[in-house]
Amino acid sequence: MLKLEYMHDAIVIIPTYNEIENIEAIIRAVFFQEKGFHILIVDDNSPDLTALKVKELQDEFPEQLFLLNRKNKTGLGTAYIDGFKWCLKLHYNYIFEMDADFSHNPKDLIRLYNTCQEDEADVAIGSRYIDGVNVVNWPLGRVLLSYGASMYVRLITRMKIHDPTAGFVCYKRQVLEALDLDNVKFVGYAFQIEMKFKAHLHKFKIVEIPVIFTDRIRGKSKMSGTIISEAIFGVLNMKIKSLFGT
Repeated sequence: MLKLEYMHDAIVIIPTYNEIENIEAIIRAVFFQEKGFHILIVDDNSPDLTALKVKELQDEFPEQLFLLNRKNKTGLGTAYIDGFKWCLKLHYNYIFEMDADFSHNPKDLIRLYNTCQEDEADVAIGSRYIDGVNVVNWPLGRVLLSYGASMYVRLITRMKIHDPTAGFVCYKRQVLEALDLDNVKFVGYAFQIEMKFKAHLHKFKIVEIPVIFTDRIRGKSKMSGTIISEAIFGVLNMKIKSLFGT
């Protein structure tokens, strides 16, 4: 049973699939921060038993660490949607997205939190591109692809967001409550674009803060050609539908 005082502040959602090499370290790193964050791991039945390691750690962090087991790997977007719904039911006010592989620095969580809690942003984005190109250990081709995708999204959607594909985000609960989560279409990394676009259409205050993105050292990237294709072609379709109110 969760204590009431634990149900109203900040929780970090970390979706996982075969992250056994990173999971314990990232959990401990988040809990090491001065701000008391909770963590929800959304695991897609990882064959490497990531979820089992999380269950072991729950004995050590029984009121801070939570696990949502899913039977199948159905995409990043659906993992976050399931996580959002779980967090909203428990009345957390600040809900974070974060990768398990240390590409997002846990030390930046408090900066995102303060941007929403003190600076009154509705959505705070850890941005790779608002202050130059802050990416470490990516090959040039991937940097160009990511940066080019961001420029493409800005052109199509007219959002004034430098890093619309960013996956390091803090949402106030009222943003997620206002969006129709059941109507989110994208399941890959384009999900990140769609969520920001929906928040933009609802006129929520979106603020970017500069962060340094470091490519994973352990484990395998989930990036694929299908994910890239979804982002490129789906964004145009998303924009057209928005013009007709659909």
